[in-house]
Amino acid sequence: MKFPATHFAFPPRGRTCLPLIALGLTLVSTLGGQPATTADGFALPQPGHRFEFPRDHGSHPEFKIEWWYVTGHLFANADRRFGFQGTFFRYAGPRMPGSAAGAAGTDDIYLAHMAVLDVESGKFVHQERLNREGWNASAALPTLDVFNGSWSLRLVDAATNRFELVGGVRAEAAFTLALTSTKPLVVFGENGVSRKGADPTAASYYLTLSRLQADGELSFGTKKLHVTGEVWMDHEISSSQLSGGQIGWDWLSVQFNDHRELMLYRLRRQDGTADPASSLTWVDAAGRTQRGEFTWEVLDRWQSPTTGASYPSKIRLTATDPVSSKSVTFTIEPLAKDQELTGTLGGIPYWEGACRVRDAGGREIGSAYLELTGYARDLKL
Repeated sequence: MKFPATHFAFPPRGRTCLPLIALGLTLVSTLGGQPATTADGFALPQPGHRFEFPRDHGSHPEFKIEWWYVTGHLFANADRRFGFQGTFFRYAGPRMPGSAAGAAGTDDIYLAHMAVLDVESGKFVHQERLNREGWNASAALPTLDVFNGSWSLRLVDAATNRFELVGGVRAEAAFTLALTSTKPLVVFGENGVSRKGADPTAASYYLTLSRLQADGELSFGTKKLHVTGEVWMDHEISSSQLSGGQIGWDWLSVQFNDHRELMLYRLRRQDGTADPASSLTWVDAAGRTQRGEFTWEVLDRWQSPTTGASYPSKIRLTATDPVSSKSVTFTIEPLAKDQELTGTLGGIPYWEGACRVRDAGGREIGSAYLELTGYARDLKL
């Protein structure tokens, strides 16, 4: 899309994220050769950075791109299941030479996405909002407190890592959820930096709470339900994400029934191969991480009637279990094939959906969220 004279589309999350931004960067380097800032003065992630909380849950305006991404599975009674997504993006406004933040035309831009899947009916609803920094959208610095219109995500209690998410989709769905982390925060990457490609700018700080307990209310259609469930929350901070030649990405988060998690991002190149920067990370029951190799095989596809994009709709994932040191195979199955967000405001259609996870014997062993981008059209820097 175009907003004032700036074209942007949103990047993967550590996945890398949505937004992916046409930046055209020149680098300013430190004495050690590590890029410190972009030519237009935005910060780049640095190895060995020391995070401080609750400060680092909040906004980082010295970076160009930032997002808070919440996905999860909710249950009402014994027979109702829902998937949901709540996402808040911050994109820094243009910085002209000599201009200060907040000058005319330089305010940050905020995009937000909400989506809910009713598994029983297969109905999937979604909505986007786009606003400039101001009374209707903003993100606080000293702690997590981000909002876009009536949608919001905030830290309620830093001592217990308890958050509140308020979201909805027009008059079709609404939810208010209390989210309490049951595991330590994870910093993905090497020495605090999550790399997304060979380009030295293609990196982020990638902070994750891989398992939060959800409790709250969900209205869907005419029904108002008490729901509980489990949630995954990402926070990524960067000023650039992908390298040249990458056209999209596949991102997966898995919450296993044994209280472990798995996160991977597969960065797809123009020739169909996976970029070497693609990565899989296991999170053990205590919150410790271990990286590993993986193979990714598409077993089935679904074609969108809206965009015409052909998305993978069933995945076979093979990896080495760090506990047993044995090869394991998982099947990732969407709970509904049509979970595409069509990108009306952000300009980039993508698929983001709730999935079940089965082992090689067909037993359901966990829940997942899968993000697929670059299928409706190539993403380019």
